[in-house]
Amino acid sequence: MSTDKQNAEVKGRRQVVKFSFYKVDPTWLAQPGEQQQLAKEEFCQAVESYGGTLRSRAYSLVGMRGDVDFLLWQIADRFDDVQALASALSGTSLGPYLSMPYSYLAMTRPSVYVSDKEAEERAAVHPSDSRYFFVYPFVKTRKWYQLSLDERQAMMNEHIRVGRKYPSVKLNTSYSFGMDDQEFVVAFETDEPSDFLDLVMELREAKTSVYTERDTPIFTCISMSLREVLDTIGSTQGVASTALEDNEGEWERVAKLAEVPLGGRKVVFHRGEQVALFHVDGEIYAIGNRCPHASGPLADGLVAGTEITCPSHESKFDLRTGQPLGGPSSRPATVFAVKVEAGIVYLAEARETTS
Repeated sequence: MSTDKQNAEVKGRRQVVKFSFYKVDPTWLAQPGEQQQLAKEEFCQAVESYGGTLRSRAYSLVGMRGDVDFLLWQIADRFDDVQALASALSGTSLGPYLSMPYSYLAMTRPSVYVSDKEAEERAAVHPSDSRYFFVYPFVKTRKWYQLSLDERQAMMNEHIRVGRKYPSVKLNTSYSFGMDDQEFVVAFETDEPSDFLDLVMELREAKTSVYTERDTPIFTCISMSLREVLDTIGSTQGVASTALEDNEGEWERVAKLAEVPLGGRKVVFHRGEQVALFHVDGEIYAIGNRCPHASGPLADGLVAGTEITCPSHESKFDLRTGQPLGGPSSRPATVFAVKVEAGIVYLAEARETTS
């Protein structure tokens, strides 16, 4: 295949990536709860109406920063689709109460510092279901670009080596050259915030950090559905009521049995945590969806009897106990108590496991 054709195919796979950080005017909170709920529903429906042209992920920053309330991470094929969604959101009844203190526009492209296979994988964004999301714009010094490619590659090799020590942290790099005020927007997905903190601390000692001009502001975001995100901003009466209902009993309803047919599987949420349900030989097993080794999605793994193999690095776990049975993981996965009544699947708090 010619170089020109390869470049054309890569270009065709590139995506537009937009990070829109919103702040809600406090005057909106003074509106009656019913009016707030209608406004939130209208806003959610506007976002959902563009589901055929772009992908949106919502995150709450309530309690994380004082200057923004939530993030919409958007991935599209065209700038026009991002603009159309922004216009639609401005036209909702919530729109007049929204400001956007921070906005970052970027695109995907292959990295020159990794293998061709890895570069191809990074040409498209594939969001995970991780609970936490860390985002910041990034600018390098002009001296960095005056170095030879070999010099930059040597330093990036160290940078990459450090990053691979923390497999629970997934990096998404997008590029803004000539499009926005930053050069890159880096976004990290993880279920282990402490791993991200340790990663950033270690990268400060890498030689590449000498060539960092700016990497702020930094945003710590919590993944939720858009409706849940907006509920963290508006009236808390419904949230408090739900919390009281949950605390009335140990068991929580998570799915209908019909949604997990024999041999089937389903990802649900229990007390805010992702749980993978498996229906094996007439029994429902529940195990934390994130592999304790590197957060691979166990729901996508291979089931053999009561064993599950993680699709990322082939760690094996016992669905009954969570104990590791092979592969790189030395830590057990979390398992949950299950009961089925009247066609409904209920989960209780995690059983204790020992390594």
